[in-house]
Amino acid sequence: MGCMAGLEGTEHPRQRGGTAAVRWTPSVEDELALKALDLFGDPTADEVRLPSRPESAVAARRLTQSVVLRHWGLSAQLAEHAVLLVSELVGNAVRHTGARCFGLRMRRRRGWLRVEVRDPSRGLPCLMPVRELDTSGRGLFLVDKLSDRWGVDLLARGKTTWFEMRVADR
Repeated sequence: MGCMAGLEGTEHPRQRGGTAAVRWTPSVEDELALKALDLFGDPTADEVRLPSRPESAVAARRLTQSVVLRHWGLSAQLAEHAVLLVSELVGNAVRHTGARCFGLRMRRRRGWLRVEVRDPSRGLPCLMPVRELDTSGRGLFLVDKLSDRWGVDLLARGKTTWFEMRVADR
């Protein structure tokens, strides 16, 4: 787990154009996303704590979808990418940390959205080279390719793994 030792607090920038906003339209998935907000809380207001179980990835995806599409009114493609990347970070937190729970936080500032997954482990994630036939180990590869920048911040107790994506402000 110490593959990225010395990289804490660093970010990995990406060059990419802005993403235009489109109008949100409700669906069955949106209803489930709203239920997740009611059950776990709003990750834009405060860190949401989720149990460290594989099924928590579903809740994290729904929370992300609801925030990106409904709360922030951003594009469906941006939401799809953010949901995928949240799923990857949550999957790493659940599989590799041995924690009882993890935290999810989402922030928006001019031109950017930021998603953070906090867990109590200080073990750093590894960005591994990916080959075409690999069936696992693609999580951080996807984060690296689809986000504009990402990184890991070591905390006194644990770490926060995060990614940021550019957004077009209206």
